[in-house]
Amino acid sequence: MNTWSAYAGIVTTVVILAGAPAQAGWFSDDTPSTPTASSQTLDQIRQAFEDQRYVDAGQLLDRALMISGTDPQLLYWAAELNLARGRYQDALNGFKALDKDSKVEAEALEGEGLTLAQLGRTEEAFAVLKSSVAKNSAAWRAWNALGSQYDRRHDWGNAEDAYGRALAASGSAAIVLNNRGFSRLSQHHLDDAISDFVAALEKKPDFTAARNNLRLAIAMKGDYNKAVSGASSTDRALVLNNAGYAAMLRGDYTMAKDLFGQAMKAKGEYYAIAAANLETAQNLARGRDDSKEQEHASH
Repeated sequence: MNTWSAYAGIVTTVVILAGAPAQAGWFSDDTPSTPTASSQTLDQIRQAFEDQRYVDAGQLLDRALMISGTDPQLLYWAAELNLARGRYQDALNGFKALDKDSKVEAEALEGEGLTLAQLGRTEEAFAVLKSSVAKNSAAWRAWNALGSQYDRRHDWGNAEDAYGRALAASGSAAIVLNNRGFSRLSQHHLDDAISDFVAALEKKPDFTAARNNLRLAIAMKGDYNKAVSGASSTDRALVLNNAGYAAMLRGDYTMAKDLFGQAMKAKGEYYAIAAANLETAQNLARGRDDSKEQEHASH
């Protein structure tokens, strides 16, 4: 049976750390032969990333790189832009070129680890992320990604520690709350998971993944009506499928089959995941019935 993480949708959205304070001027005059970007320029770029205004960030970078194309801080942000845009190999090349530069080493290692994780190179990602937090204990994106890596290994104690460090360093970022919640959900710590998802939504009310995960956790407690209540037409099929999967995990195969059927109907077209889940639920129900018949026959 497929793991239910495939259906709940852990988010790995790139979030950029805050950094240096602003100062006047586009470029500093300390080394006029090889100008470097001023703090004001870097702050503008950083703010554009934090607001997820990647077009603006790209324009600011283009202007700055035309004047100071070798400034490692600008090259770091260029790699971050490739990461945010899903250009993972370009991002990885950019971070690798900087991961031994003293000016941006810790940040580059963090970006490199995040990119390796996105590329599915988990063992490499794990090693680089650990190097990143060793260099900078406040690298919350690296701690958050390490939490996910520990989750993959079912190393729940280290996952909890990593998420705790990420929350402390990030001011309880919504994405970390969501990911810790999913880690707790995976361990069947349902009440703790629900608390994290609710906290994530309080931080970011439009956080779709956290809302879907909250519905899944509620369904895992057996409250299927509450889990699917209020779902919009655009995500109702997914919500019903997830509730059905929760019912199947609970051994409530009759309800699971009903919910998968509703999910396929709500989709309005062929829904491969729900169809596969329905078949699994039918097989599990049949297997349980056969087992009961054999048990009765043995008496």
